Amino acid sequence: MKKLSFALVGAASLALAACGGKGDDSLGDNVNDNYEAAADNLEAMADNTTNGAEAASLENQADALEAEGDRKEDAIDDADVNAANGAGAAAAVNAM
Repeated sequence: MKKLSFALVGAASLALAACGGKGDDSLGDNVNDNYEAAADNLEAMADNTTNGAEAASLENQADALEAEGDRKEDAIDDADVNAANGAGAAAAVNAM
């Protein structure tokens, strides 16, 4: 499940980086939103399990995703990535 979440976030990041427009704030927000959505899914799974250890593990994974999303958003904003750069923006996002 963890690999699937990261794959989805990576694919979404590439798609967002390839779209036109300007503004790294929008790109950073979208990347963070994708991480938040993946974290929300993990938290929902944790709420639906009866295994306490599994629930704790899922919550920890969700916390890690949220922190990573915040980190990537900040890195995108700090790098002044211009989403109009297409492949260059995608490379910058993936390098983070």
